[in-house]
Amino acid sequence: MAEFNPSLIISHEFPQTTYTYTERLVKLSFWDAALYALGIGACSRDAVDDKELKYVYHQDGQRSIEVLPTFSTLFSVDLQSKISKIPGLEFDPRLLLHGQQYIEIYKPLPSSGCLLNKATVAGLHDKGKATVLEIEILSYEKESGALLCMNRMAIYLRGAGGFSKSSQPYSYTKYPSNQSLAYKIPKSQPFSVYEECTQPSQALLYRLSGDYNPLHSDPMIAQIAGFSRPILHGLCSLGFAVRAIIKNICRGEKDTIQNITGRFLLHVYPGETLITEMWLDGLRVVYQVKVKERNKAVLSGVVTLSRFTSSL
Repeated sequence: MAEFNPSLIISHEFPQTTYTYTERLVKLSFWDAALYALGIGACSRDAVDDKELKYVYHQDGQRSIEVLPTFSTLFSVDLQSKISKIPGLEFDPRLLLHGQQYIEIYKPLPSSGCLLNKATVAGLHDKGKATVLEIEILSYEKESGALLCMNRMAIYLRGAGGFSKSSQPYSYTKYPSNQSLAYKIPKSQPFSVYEECTQPSQALLYRLSGDYNPLHSDPMIAQIAGFSRPILHGLCSLGFAVRAIIKNICRGEKDTIQNITGRFLLHVYPGETLITEMWLDGLRVVYQVKVKERNKAVLSGVVTLSRFTSSL
């Protein structure tokens, strides 16, 4: 493997990118908000669900569909190809895993629009057998310049660690040490539990929103990565979890969500059943997602709300 160059990596400047999407299903663009909602299970249990139909259909008098906050994760869906071009960074893209996602929503996402994305390297950590790369993406409405959201992702590059030059493992982050997103899964009974089946074709549907990583569709690539068959996108599982919180805690009011943290613990196979457990901690919703068939935790995190709905 070629030699790592941390200085080159953390100083890398990604080119700014634009992102255009539409809300209308008839266009079926890669960035379509309604197609994304279907990809994370909206209306899969009930095609006329009054809390979710608004994400896929224009009701009488409704000028445009509403957009789920996790749709923002698609704004940088082509980032993987850009990561592989960072000078000084060497890794096998087949062994890349998404470790964590953090989202801040500053304004409700429009049902269609043109965005400007600005990405930077926010962290780099040598974990011995792997490297953790943190990328931050700020998304602006191109016409007005308004900042809509921020996404920060932690990516595990397996087999690419051990580049530190000293006994102390290399670690860089642009965030202050006191900026913590820590949480603990309570041992008490959850405030709410939501169970939902994914479809065997869930990953194939979700990939139509633009994430074409073959790990989620190609059996041979999945086996090389150590899985028995293609796995579900981690961000798809996150979408299922946040939908559960909006439906059960927010009573369908998605604009009460301020930020979202998701830590990917284990893979999900399409067709498995997801159980989302939710606990209230002030204005925070601590959650954990388990796969029912294997009784394994696959995702955990916390969602911060601006307020609770009056009916909660």
